[in-house]
Amino acid sequence: QVQLVESGGGSVQAGGSLRLSCTASGFTFDDSDMNWYRQLPENNCELVSSINRDGSLYYADFVKGRSTISKGNTMNTAYLQMDSLKSEDTAQYYCVALAWGFNYWGQGTQVTVS
Repeated sequence: QVQLVESGGGSVQAGGSLRLSCTASGFTFDDSDMNWYRQLPENNCELVSSINRDGSLYYADFVKGRSTISKGNTMNTAYLQMDSLKSEDTAQYYCVALAWGFNYWGQGTQVTVS
């Protein structure tokens, strides 16, 4: 059974930092693409960042230069370090794993920037 558990969200002031974590189980972590999506208060859902099985990285323009995605392979955990947070980063952040051709979603973690 695939499980993704996010943590690390919270409330911070603008300019602050958070590190989101996603602990995965139930699939081969090294063979998966790991993604972070966010759902904005107005319900728009957008891809934030990806780290793919081949090691390639993707950052949306709105976080480029402010975020770093990584994998801790020994712990089956993906991370999203977010710095210089802005109020418009306020959203529910979801970890999404692409494994066996399917997208698996975590339950999300809320980030609020004031």
